[in-house]
Amino acid sequence: MRYYISDLHFFHDNLNHRMDNRGFQSMEEMHEYMIEKWNGRVRKKDEVVILGDFSIGKGAQTNEILERLNGKLYLIKGNHDRFLRDKAFHREYFKWIEDYHELNDNGRKIILSHYPVFCYNGQYQFNKSGIPKTYMLYGHVHNTFDEILVNEFIRKTRNTRRILGSNDGEREVDIPCQMINCFCMFSDYVPLSLDEWIEVDRARREKMDECER
Repeated sequence: MRYYISDLHFFHDNLNHRMDNRGFQSMEEMHEYMIEKWNGRVRKKDEVVILGDFSIGKGAQTNEILERLNGKLYLIKGNHDRFLRDKAFHREYFKWIEDYHELNDNGRKIILSHYPVFCYNGQYQFNKSGIPKTYMLYGHVHNTFDEILVNEFIRKTRNTRRILGSNDGEREVDIPCQMINCFCMFSDYVPLSLDEWIEVDRARREKMDECER
């Protein structure tokens, strides 16, 4: 099984009181909760893609966290992942470490980036049933004002139609915009599969729409 998650921010105690307002009484409490949630879902043979900002700790500190986490891990670099420059950090904890990556997940193309990519590669690819098959998974913006702006872009794009040309001629379609913020707080710090993130994102957007009515 493959899972995804973003912006765990180990060692970032300020997020308990500012921006995220995570509400843990201490950094240590936050760490233990996130590790428990992670290992409650992930088994040793599972894969987990971390979409950046895993830890703001030093190399040795981050090693200690990684030693406790189940799974085969992959990292998309985030702007706070400075431990990667620390000689004490053991890079072998990750199968790969990249700025950007594309992969296949059960017949769907996945675009992986710490930062949201509005016009992502494969955005107009459809399966045989005419359903868009590419998903753009991102992090970075947490649940801040920037995420509000991203949501507005997604909403406007999905409500826009354009003409596409193909071997079968031209057709008018709704512009696909399958961007999903894999922010850890949206899943209560549990790494989720693509299908689970699709459902979390659908329910979150449905709730946002209800609040605007």
